[in-house]
Amino acid sequence: MPLGEFDLIHRYFERPIEQRQDVIVGIGDDGAVVRVPPGVELVLTSDTLVAGVHFSEDIPPEDLGYKALAVNLSDLAAMGARPAWATMALTLPQADEAWLAAFAQGFFELAQRFSVALIGGDLTRGPLSITVQMHGFVPEGRALRRSGAQAGHYIYVTGTLGDAALALTPRLAELTDTYRPYLLGRLYRPSPRISEGLSLRAIASSAIDISDGLIADLGHILEASHVGAVLEVDRLPLSTALQKIKDKKYGWELALTGGDDYELCFTVPPEHQAVLESKRSDFACTVSCIGRIEAERGLRCIEHDGTPYLPQGGGYRHF
Repeated sequence: MPLGEFDLIHRYFERPIEQRQDVIVGIGDDGAVVRVPPGVELVLTSDTLVAGVHFSEDIPPEDLGYKALAVNLSDLAAMGARPAWATMALTLPQADEAWLAAFAQGFFELAQRFSVALIGGDLTRGPLSITVQMHGFVPEGRALRRSGAQAGHYIYVTGTLGDAALALTPRLAELTDTYRPYLLGRLYRPSPRISEGLSLRAIASSAIDISDGLIADLGHILEASHVGAVLEVDRLPLSTALQKIKDKKYGWELALTGGDDYELCFTVPPEHQAVLESKRSDFACTVSCIGRIEAERGLRCIEHDGTPYLPQGGGYRHF
């Protein structure tokens, strides 16, 4: 006899949570009960991944479980928050136990890395989709926001840009086996920049994670802060794999408009640049200055000699 909803939850998603003393009641009741430490604010975020929209049906379930959590952790990183708890609503066309086992393995692999406890959710039948809600802590008044950028502040990004987008294009086939696994890993298993986000609380004036493309997401900072910006496309950090595509402007396009990077874009006041430089060795990735904030509204892209560069796209649109 096939396992029912609660048997599936118990077998694949109910895990020991001894590593978190702030969970009073986890999976198994109508709701979770948790304890918020004194002196912190609770940061909440959620993302939904839908088959055929946010991922292809042939994605390995272990990678999908990992990514479902990673995209939410990336949002917490952009807020400078430390991860704590997650809930998940999982809709499945059928109860495939092998698929569930692999999905849970990928999810909990990442959850353990960041001491995240899965404390509840829902499991139901329907078209494949995953909704994860993350909860994290930030000291009172210290959350990074999109609205703090000011004219004269510098624009930075973590890591490299455009790799995940390249993995989704036919030009992936132009690369050798040396680079294809790396690019697919960047697409399926992005690295949430949690430690970088925690370090940036005392440095950055604004921050956002890059999920829909640099232009689109930086645009949210500009709108919230009521400012403009200039980006220097020659300074965009491109991986060795992306540079193997012998088309400089194609690389710029992917870096500017490709989604699924899950890197951080943030702004830094000039007086904090020295502090950022002193912390570079603490980061698990590179940090690159790619432009500056201006008082005049709008976003301009230029080449190294000042020639205007006009991107062909504007980033991922949900509707």
